[in-house]
Amino acid sequence: MSVDPRALRDLARDLGVGTDYWGWDGTRKEVSEQTLLKVLAALGHDVRDSTDITRIRTERHREAWLRTLPEITVSRQDRESTLPVHVPHGSAVTVHVVWEDGTRADLQQVQDDTPPQEVEGAWFGQASFRLPVGMPLGWHRVVARTERGDVEADLVVTPARLTTVEALGAHRAMGVQAQLYSVRSRRSWGLGDLGDLRDLATLTGAHHDADFLLVNPLHASYPAPPVEPSPYLPVTRRFTDPIYLRIEDVPEYRDLPEFARQRFGLLAEEARAANADGRLLERDPVLEAKRAALEELYARGMDPAREALFEAYRRREGKGLEDFATWCTVAEGLRVTDPASLRDLEDAVVDAARRDHPERIRYHAWVQFLLDEQMRGAQAAARAAGMRIGIMHDLAVGVEQTSADAWMLRGALVQGVGVGAPPDQYNQQGQNWDQPPWHPEGLRRAGYRPWRDMLRSLMRHAGALRIDHVLGLFRLWWIPEGNSPTDGTYVYGDHAAMVGILALEAQRSGTIVIGEDLGTFEPWVREYLADRGILGTSILWFENDSEGRPLPPSQYRRLCLASVNTHDLPPTAGYLAGDHVRVRHELGLLERDVEEEAAADRAAQERMLDAVRAEGLLTDGAGEEETIIALHRHLAAAPSLLLGVSLVDCVGERRMQNQPGTDEEYPNWRIPLGDSGGRPVMLEDLAADERTARLLGAVRQEISAAEAARG
Repeated sequence: MSVDPRALRDLARDLGVGTDYWGWDGTRKEVSEQTLLKVLAALGHDVRDSTDITRIRTERHREAWLRTLPEITVSRQDRESTLPVHVPHGSAVTVHVVWEDGTRADLQQVQDDTPPQEVEGAWFGQASFRLPVGMPLGWHRVVARTERGDVEADLVVTPARLTTVEALGAHRAMGVQAQLYSVRSRRSWGLGDLGDLRDLATLTGAHHDADFLLVNPLHASYPAPPVEPSPYLPVTRRFTDPIYLRIEDVPEYRDLPEFARQRFGLLAEEARAANADGRLLERDPVLEAKRAALEELYARGMDPAREALFEAYRRREGKGLEDFATWCTVAEGLRVTDPASLRDLEDAVVDAARRDHPERIRYHAWVQFLLDEQMRGAQAAARAAGMRIGIMHDLAVGVEQTSADAWMLRGALVQGVGVGAPPDQYNQQGQNWDQPPWHPEGLRRAGYRPWRDMLRSLMRHAGALRIDHVLGLFRLWWIPEGNSPTDGTYVYGDHAAMVGILALEAQRSGTIVIGEDLGTFEPWVREYLADRGILGTSILWFENDSEGRPLPPSQYRRLCLASVNTHDLPPTAGYLAGDHVRVRHELGLLERDVEEEAAADRAAQERMLDAVRAEGLLTDGAGEEETIIALHRHLAAAPSLLLGVSLVDCVGERRMQNQPGTDEEYPNWRIPLGDSGGRPVMLEDLAADERTARLLGAVRQEISAAEAARG
């Protein structure tokens, strides 16, 4: 038998799978039947013929009516809603809520005219109960009491709007954006670390009145070499990469005898030597050196007070930490010999690790404890230096396919597909980031706890959190294994639940949230995020009106983080020189002639520069630094609440950190911070760097003038 195309597309849409989409060129694209079949299979719905479609619909109807309560209900504090309850037709049911504080409240039953349904020869009815306006925020339990006994489920009450940004008052915030690993000091071991994070925040806050420091994702990679260079392709998004530890800041280091300190000094010098003289950054030797140091520190033990703090940390993080530490222990042995097995660890392998290597599991948990301490210290230093926000952390879109999260969150993540992006004007062949997406129904069955727990860890020591590709909370571009990035489709999730929980956790932790809402999206998405208090992102070069002209600063969104560039573009000096076009041409990423692409890019740049000249901020013949300052002054006149200045623009760097759509073809995420000639710039140099002072001073001056003009 064959599959009825119309029935297949109807089923796909009912399951949240898009059957068509609008391309970047303005044309409507049909998703192929083969792609739909593969995506449905990844969701757990194999369709070989039309009878399977009927079977899937029947099973879903049956499961819905046999379930007394929804697995989880995510509501808004400002809106009344109803809770459906399924019981044998004609039987009585009462429902109450147990709030987080342990108190109880009965829910009122309301009229429900849903007809009874026959399931497996029995009749079931639906009763509805009112969830009133004004319920307390939090994670509560709803209890349905029936003749068969009690049934419980989660009830999450989320804020109508995240209000954390209101703490800034009427004054806008200026901050610095940096790739932490690239910002090295003479104390760090060849890569920027959490000590450098603390010191960079202190310098920019105290010397330049910066309000925040945005850094790349610090999510954990593999526990042993070789490791993935991309901070956007981690093994977990909940825990932190040990490569960022500042060894000398570990309290146990203070108690080392002199000969041990000398040995640690040799390890540090070896790591620095691997990344000396401005060469491309190598992570493996740094991680190897830090592992050797950490293992010796761990073996020496902790005093009783430190032990108590460590055990308190383990209790707080619970099963998630123990599972991650267990995975790390197993991964140390299988990373090279059998990496694929790390996604589907057999129970026997896990049991053996827990039985035979409990001390090694404890070691990996201890490393995360140290990272948590240093993250807390960095945020405290940022605030002490005068930053109103402090550290702004970054949440990546996903993780590697053979990762800790793929094993720990099995059922909540999908196998057999990778997420990416369809073709656009900046990468006309599309992108496959090869990361397993959330399973919309699996995540719901897990009570959204994987999402909640990850957010809590990231927000614990953050003044703000940037969500990379926040549009993924609404829909993600899924690419089945074996397909090209152009042959995928959008899959939609429950954005109200995802954004609501994000707002709840941010409200409780006092964290400002910024969504990177660039790319192809439906117009209402930005409005929805703004209504929920989630800030957007505006990049100077992408902000144009309907006719392609640069958007005047006065028309920028207020609720956004505005910046001249992003980590997926060259620094401004390189962008003005057209480096992005040249690199994409050399890598074969252009779909049209390089001269045509370069001419279009130059024309777009000139339109922007003409607008800046018209404001009197830029004169003909201006040099590179003058142009960069003028562009930032232009942007600083916008009403946007947050304004980010890239550290690479402060020092005149030209080289881009990342070329989207590439892997080994370009040295992504391996460029050390350098000046206009590519010479290394160390963290200590920034304190007295006149070019940095000129740019940040000009931005701060323009913000003050714009605020004064608005009254």
